[in-house]
Amino acid sequence: MGRRRWKVWLALRGDRRSTLAFANFTFPKQTMSQPVIVGAVLYDPKVSVIWEIIRDFFEANGRPMDVVFYTNYELQNQGLMSGHLDVAWNSPLAWLDAQRLSGGTCRAIAMRDTDRDRVSHLVVRADGGVESVADLRGQTVALGALDSPQARLIPIGHLHRQGLELGQDYQERRFDVLVGKHGDHIGGEKDAFQCLAAGEAAACAMLDLNWQAWMADGTIDASRFKILETTAPFDHCVFTVRADFDPALEQHWLDVLYGMSYDNPLHREMMDMEGLKKWEPGRVTGFGPLTEAVGLTDFFAAR
Repeated sequence: MGRRRWKVWLALRGDRRSTLAFANFTFPKQTMSQPVIVGAVLYDPKVSVIWEIIRDFFEANGRPMDVVFYTNYELQNQGLMSGHLDVAWNSPLAWLDAQRLSGGTCRAIAMRDTDRDRVSHLVVRADGGVESVADLRGQTVALGALDSPQARLIPIGHLHRQGLELGQDYQERRFDVLVGKHGDHIGGEKDAFQCLAAGEAAACAMLDLNWQAWMADGTIDASRFKILETTAPFDHCVFTVRADFDPALEQHWLDVLYGMSYDNPLHREMMDMEGLKKWEPGRVTGFGPLTEAVGLTDFFAAR
């Protein structure tokens, strides 16, 4: 077993001690014939199907690629920092963590079209008597998992800008479903909404895409619930690389990625599951609201 594949096998095992034992190993310069190793967090069984389709497309287009699945973003970023991975498909919180760990030297190279300019909503019951953010003072707000950017951290930052401080002006009812996956799933977010619906909270937070989906499928009754406030726009997931990732290899990898088309039925299957219609260049201008919220909550120090 080659040294690179040995490290990938260790990551697949999820063995933190074995992984860290190789943290200081330096790989020889990668060649175009070697597979690019991409990390992804397995937050849902469909993730393996998504990446099988992507990997097959890359193989067919002369850019070998392999995928390592992780159970959480913290371990995935360790893999990226120590050289286990060439590319990490990171949540917005994991992007900030990668920058923290690398001293700000990582690069955001690509993202989905739907990762740009997202917002979260604070939702209330139409008959709940909450007409403004000020009405949440002394109330309970239902939030998603501890590490969910869209269903907890960014809404906390938004309420802060409106003059309400967590633990002082309002209390959170937090739904810690699958902590470590950064709210990629809908579990804690939907639990927070159900808490609101049951009358156990005055408001809840959810991503705009979930508001739209749950309005469409009947989970949310438009006659019973309304949007109280909407956060500033923010960006979501991003492909992350270290500063030393070979520029020519990176460009080749991106050329293949951008070659995926929603007009191709096989690609459409993957894109519908992953929630996009087009891959776009990465950008870092949309992480301001989360950066502010992470600082406000002292999130990384608290972990």
